[in-house]
Amino acid sequence: MNRRPLLAIDAPSLYFRAYFGIPESAARAPDGSPVNAVRGFTDMLATLIRTRRPDRVVCALDASWRPEWRVALIPSYKAHRVAVAPAVEEVPDTLVPQVPIILELLAAVGIPAFGVDGYEADDVLGTLAFSQEKPVEVVSGDRDLFQLVDDARGTRLLYCGRGVAKLEDADEALVRAKYGVAPQRYADFAALRGDPSDGLPGVAGVGDKTAARLVERYGGLDDILAALDDPSAGFAAGVRTKLLASRDYLRAAGPVCRVATDVTLPDSSFALPASPVDPDALMTLADRWNLAGPCKRLVDAISEPSST
Repeated sequence: MNRRPLLAIDAPSLYFRAYFGIPESAARAPDGSPVNAVRGFTDMLATLIRTRRPDRVVCALDASWRPEWRVALIPSYKAHRVAVAPAVEEVPDTLVPQVPIILELLAAVGIPAFGVDGYEADDVLGTLAFSQEKPVEVVSGDRDLFQLVDDARGTRLLYCGRGVAKLEDADEALVRAKYGVAPQRYADFAALRGDPSDGLPGVAGVGDKTAARLVERYGGLDDILAALDDPSAGFAAGVRTKLLASRDYLRAAGPVCRVATDVTLPDSSFALPASPVDPDALMTLADRWNLAGPCKRLVDAISEPSST
């Protein structure tokens, strides 16, 4: 009998998508407060548990959404998303008070949610993927996490860039078909191509196809940088010039783009409970925030017997 998966969820990725996917006018508490992110997140979580049938679930959080060590390497990293200080992310005013409600709801159900100081949710997910018994299914709308896909290790990315209802269940073949590189080289590919959403400039004039060809021919960033000093390496003159101009960036970009896999995680059981660990607290949350329907759907999902 195959082991059921650990569902490792990028909580910020899901609740941001829920917030922007459901109008505030469609989900309000009795006092008029918007709860669109809470409602959408809860329903997405219920759908994932019902359809993937995990026996373990954990939600990763951004304890440090813009870690200083990454900014020290590339100062532009996420700089365009800073609100009032380097450590404060720009978040919609009506989303901010909904995040604690989501965390209270997860605690009442019995699903652990945590971040680790100095690291992003991606790094927590990367460590879970490497440290937990397989299979592990990582859920996120962040393309950076394609680098975690590993058929031999039993790690997949459930990519929800178009929503949970249209998940891309990514194995190594899907990543290679989509980007032209193996998942293990996705971070190198992303560093070359750049990512405006993360403030990563990439190499000017190098797009997806050229980045994929470089990675496939030479290997990772260190290999590419080493090959630049080899006259027989066979770079096209224009490409070599572009890479040389970005040599300092490429030296720094590797650690920034690679997800950490060795974060010290808090001791926690990830076993999915068959019923809420604090049903009274869950009922109170459902009444206070007008979440009876989503909470019932989540409880039904966790209590549904597995067919495996």
